[in-house]
Amino acid sequence: MSARADPTLMKEIGLFGAADVSACFNCGNCTAICPLSKGDTVFPRKVIRYLQLGLTGQLEESPEPWLCYYCGECSATCPREAHPGEIMMATRRWLISRYDWTGISRLLYTSKAWEIGLSLVLGLIVVMLFALLHGPVVTERVELNTFAPVPSIETADWIVAALMTFFLLTNAGRMFRFTMRGVKAGLSVYLSEISTFFVHMLFQKRWRECHGPKIHWLKHFLLVTGYLTMFFLVFVFLPWFQTDGWNVSSLFGYYATAVLLYGTVDAIIGRLRRREEIHKHSHHTDWMFLFLLFSIALTGILVHVFRVVGLPHATYYAYVIHLAVDAPWLILIVPFGKWSHLLYRPLGMYLVSVRARATSTAAAGGVVPNPV
Repeated sequence: MSARADPTLMKEIGLFGAADVSACFNCGNCTAICPLSKGDTVFPRKVIRYLQLGLTGQLEESPEPWLCYYCGECSATCPREAHPGEIMMATRRWLISRYDWTGISRLLYTSKAWEIGLSLVLGLIVVMLFALLHGPVVTERVELNTFAPVPSIETADWIVAALMTFFLLTNAGRMFRFTMRGVKAGLSVYLSEISTFFVHMLFQKRWRECHGPKIHWLKHFLLVTGYLTMFFLVFVFLPWFQTDGWNVSSLFGYYATAVLLYGTVDAIIGRLRRREEIHKHSHHTDWMFLFLLFSIALTGILVHVFRVVGLPHATYYAYVIHLAVDAPWLILIVPFGKWSHLLYRPLGMYLVSVRARATSTAAAGGVVPNPV
């Protein structure tokens, strides 16, 4: 099969946070030491070789970057200090930008100014909308649902959710098209492997096979449950969650807030100390991800505290700030930024399983083997 080489690819991947890709001389140590590199999906060596040769098409089709959980072992043992783990991370950012048909992901990943600017613009839009459209301001007591009526906020939530879903699914469709180029698989094959997607999306279980402390998996798992809990509280159960009184949904809010604060503070401290390999190289989008998530949790706490204490103005201001921080997270980070890996990684695992099943089916003469 012929391939066209892009001589600018190595330079381009540097814009997404990769170190000097040319430092790697393909000794294969990184691939040999990685417990997740096996069978037909070997990495990081193959991915780095694609970058060095400028094989853009092959890199687009490659699911291997999504099979890496960046334990850092490959970088710690690289004899050339080429940082293969960080190259894999940069490649994931590059792939996200290739899947995204709008070009927004590329702006976020290659320009601090664009990322900060777009975040500020979205936050200011929220502030302006509240300044113009808020409900009556009750000052004798806290009446948040009068200031920000639940039906209006819920409508806005569903509009944002629809936009997020549209961009995520259309971009995931492009990932599917790239990854499955030249692969023929029937509907039965896709259905037989569908559980793979959900298992890896919910539990990230392959991460437990990585070298290093298993606490990293647990922290990530808790963080994911935290913002998924908050997501459902805001988008599905808002009428019960945003009330002026206490109810059982508040317990889920406490859990989500505690987990988000712990996870983000722990990650920030780790990146500042830079003691572990996975924290030694931080891209500007990593910091924005943590800043926004921490700010969402912190402002959410302030809203709750001010409501309980009975400070009307403080509650209303904190609520507006909370949504102003939430807007860039939901509109930018979820569909176009770092959060999107929660969809792309399990989708990558699923497509690898489908490709393997399709190959074995073809070898068996079209008979789908029983699931293992």
